[in-house]
Amino acid sequence: PATSANVRPAAPINLRPSPSTNPLKMQPCDPSSAFFGFMGVTSAIVFANLGAAYGTAKSGVGISSMGVMRPDMVMRSIIPVVMAGVLGIYGLITAVIINGKMEAATYSAYSGYAHLAAGLTVGMSSLAAGLAIGIVGDAGVRANAQQPRLFVGMILILIFAEALGLYGLIVGLVVASTAEGKGKNLCSSYA
Repeated sequence: PATSANVRPAAPINLRPSPSTNPLKMQPCDPSSAFFGFMGVTSAIVFANLGAAYGTAKSGVGISSMGVMRPDMVMRSIIPVVMAGVLGIYGLITAVIINGKMEAATYSAYSGYAHLAAGLTVGMSSLAAGLAIGIVGDAGVRANAQQPRLFVGMILILIFAEALGLYGLIVGLVVASTAEGKGKNLCSSYA
């Protein structure tokens, strides 16, 4: 018969799961996440340079055509080419910043997707701005050669076209910089 003298007290229940069964344990970072980050770097510089190249080429054709009849206005008509060149700098800045935020062993999928989005935002915005600058620059310098009072209007249109690329740069930098804080400690180092 069981008496109170030979009954042992129950062992305390351990409510903490062992590390091997912990469902909240961080998984190792996926090495392929860096692919998306590098695609963001590539997208930023390639698309921005496409926009800059198109804007420069299209405006340059207009300047060359206009310069045959009015060579004195060539230097004044270089403004669209300069504004198109700035678009390439937007892509360069974004690509360097994204590349600087990438760490191989602790790079999460969130950071990769955010950096891809940032690169595409800047690249595509700069491409659109380059298309607008090229078309306006070509028609604008030709029209300015015939009617000099159109100069201020042409510059205003070019400024608003350039602003499209600047909007993309601002959003891209915000996305890339906030991804660093939000994307940390989502996974453990795979190295």
